[in-house]
Amino acid sequence: MIAPFELVRAGSLAEALELLESDPEAHVLAGGTALVLLMKQGLLRPSRLIDIGGLAELRGIRMNGDLRIGALTTHLEAERSALVRRHCPALASCFGTVATVRIRAQGTVGGNLAHADPAQDPPPMLVALGAVAVLESGAGRREVPMEDLFVDVFETSIGPGELLREIVVPPLAEGARATYVKFLPRTEDDYATVSVGAVLRVDADGRCADVRVALGSVGPTPVRARRVESALRGERVTPARLREAAMLVREEVDPIADARGSAAYKREMAGVWTERALRALLP
Repeated sequence: MIAPFELVRAGSLAEALELLESDPEAHVLAGGTALVLLMKQGLLRPSRLIDIGGLAELRGIRMNGDLRIGALTTHLEAERSALVRRHCPALASCFGTVATVRIRAQGTVGGNLAHADPAQDPPPMLVALGAVAVLESGAGRREVPMEDLFVDVFETSIGPGELLREIVVPPLAEGARATYVKFLPRTEDDYATVSVGAVLRVDADGRCADVRVALGSVGPTPVRARRVESALRGERVTPARLREAAMLVREEVDPIADARGSAAYKREMAGVWTERALRALLP
């Protein structure tokens, strides 16, 4: 049973920011797919909810060099967006793997990121793509690299009085390829045992010109696989070299045991699926 609370519907972004500033303990309601579940389970008992679902300023997808996704854009809208597919097909595919179509039609991209569940799909893909979160408060705007947005399980660097306004995704460099893969031991709508977002650019000599790899479900936040990246950058890219570099991720992840596998199993799967993601990006 949900505990009693006050619901306030913000009529504009300015009003929402004023409400947050006046009551830092209030919670923000967007799509509600995660928040309402936590409230039903008694894990969260907010005294006030600020409903921002009607704010047109936070909706929509546009592109002007960078891809800009409004925080209230649903996963389904992002999955089906021609702009997202044109900018990065792997990102559209990633949005299409979130839970079920019912959840994707209701849950918002910004709400997903603010929830900061380390097992969710978009965060590692957005980290790999070098995306930036645009936060807004009464004091103005600031940009936070996606990998710095997540602090711990269900905890972000979004400060008191701040709202996530939009996500900015830079274009892939010429010749770069991106992918998102995940291992689901049970149903398609379950959380992954491990997920991997990766971007790889190979130069004309067959050497790694650039690479970014991030994993989900294997730590309290998305894990940027910097050892893997360092082992590949500047090296000739071969299947053997990719495997050797990918196995380094086992030293970077910090998984916990749960119904989807033991910590040791998840660590091994992190290496296996990092290799699979990188091999899929070979020219």
